[in-house]
Amino acid sequence: MSDPLVLITTQVAVRTLTLNRPAALNSFTAAMHAELLAALDGAAADEAVRCVVLTGAGRGFCAGQDLSEPGMGADGQAADVEGVVERLYKPLALRIRSMPVPVIAMVNGVAAGAGANIALGCDIVMAARSASFIQAFSKIGLVPDGGGTWLLPRLVGRARAIGLAMTGDKLPAEEAQAIGLIWRCVDDAALVETTMALAARLATMSSRALAATRRILDEAMPMDYAAALGQEARVQGEMSRGADFAEGVSAFLQKRPALFKDR
Repeated sequence: MSDPLVLITTQVAVRTLTLNRPAALNSFTAAMHAELLAALDGAAADEAVRCVVLTGAGRGFCAGQDLSEPGMGADGQAADVEGVVERLYKPLALRIRSMPVPVIAMVNGVAAGAGANIALGCDIVMAARSASFIQAFSKIGLVPDGGGTWLLPRLVGRARAIGLAMTGDKLPAEEAQAIGLIWRCVDDAALVETTMALAARLATMSSRALAATRRILDEAMPMDYAAALGQEARVQGEMSRGADFAEGVSAFLQKRPALFKDR
């Protein structure tokens, strides 16, 4: 039997999903898409999972789309890149964005093309100092996908987004942190320990509140100030009717750690 294309491990309440095509820098195939989407669905359905970490095996995170795959034109057939993006990348990006728990991208090496944008679509990106991010699309006559057109200008502004997308230049992780593209860059040797410590910390928090935080920040982007304030009030109302709010207040008043259970 062939090795799984996505390795699944669980440590307490943290589920780690590892893209497992190291010889191809974990570039995406239709089969790997299917396994990753199923693994994310499984984590979403498992009440014991309270944080997900997405990473890559070997020396890379993900080099983007495997261009030798059917639909990419390498086999002499007409390319169906639109279909590949619509059938595979759109559902994957939306699944990550709708997870009921936080999702951390642990970028251990190069993240290129759609691989970079799938990482950036996670809630928090932790990267090794040797890692890099490359919007490689222009080099093969394409535009950013995997959510890149939405993510890049919101993360780093229009000028940097256009520069990164048009040039396709390699952006070192340290610079990616400096311009606000990612959350944090750490020494390679500290990446796993630092990321898993963060995941364990998030797993003890209110999953329901963290998922709502992602949603309300995204939804506030096109709103005016008054609309955002109104949205805050509505979502605070939802949160305050949950058991986690009552537990958080009780724990605060009793000066003890809270035990959150909502998801």
